Amino acid sequence: MPASALALVVLAGLIHACWNIAAKKAGGDARFSCFSSLVMMVFWAPVGLWLGWQQIPAWGAVQWWLVGVSGVLHTVYFVVLLRGYRKADLTVVYPLARGSGPLLSSLVAILFLGEHISAVGATGVVAVVVGVFLIAGGPGLFRATHSAEQHRRIRKGMLYGLLTGVFIASYTVLDGYAVKVVFISPILLDYFGNFVRLAFVLPAVLRNPGEARALWRLQWKYAVVVGVVSPVSYVLVLYAMQVAPLSHVAPAREVSMLFAALLGGQLLGEGDRVTRFFGAACIGVGVMALALG
Repeated sequence: MPASALALVVLAGLIHACWNIAAKKAGGDARFSCFSSLVMMVFWAPVGLWLGWQQIPAWGAVQWWLVGVSGVLHTVYFVVLLRGYRKADLTVVYPLARGSGPLLSSLVAILFLGEHISAVGATGVVAVVVGVFLIAGGPGLFRATHSAEQHRRIRKGMLYGLLTGVFIASYTVLDGYAVKVVFISPILLDYFGNFVRLAFVLPAVLRNPGEARALWRLQWKYAVVVGVVSPVSYVLVLYAMQVAPLSHVAPAREVSMLFAALLGGQLLGEGDRVTRFFGAACIGVGVMALALG
């Protein structure tokens, strides 16, 4: 992986960890997602419209199709993730989603997009996945319990976590194809894909405007942070995909979990400090292996 791509991924990981902590503190639902999307639409309008004015006239059906499908995949990913959080524990759903997503992305890129990865790079992918798992709680996630309800929640958490990972891999591969092969601007892909996401989550706000206004007063600071900052992290990743193999970039994105762990494990709650530190070290080693391999 070129040094420039690695720098973009590392910076994106730091930004990703920060805005996820803000989103977690907000404690919102689909309406919070709508608030964030509205902020993104307004704040980034000058950049999105300026680039759109230059490039969109040259777009054809393929470009619009990719933007539309990307927006749908991002939306379904978010809906499945939220449902998983309602049905199971975050400490099961989140790590399985973040661990399986990049692994599946790398496999697809290698098997179907003709990318190649060395033994060192493959070791890096495994190290990242293991590190994410350890930060989330490690083997303790599947420790035997005496409660049938806990067993049920763990099974559902595994199901929703893996399903979420499938959608993470889906939009990662599609977006990588869009920016690497079709040469869609990463900024335009994310900005116009946001309109698709907004169309799905806006009805949740319109169903009860009074309640939505009350939530906005409580969550607007977090929504501004997410709406302004989150596009930066993903656009940086998309630019990295333009100059580096997707099979390297996708797992390297999980460096965000390293930053989250070093910031106190606030994404997933406090857990075993030794296990979480070792997981962070695994991610660090894995990302460096991907850079070298």
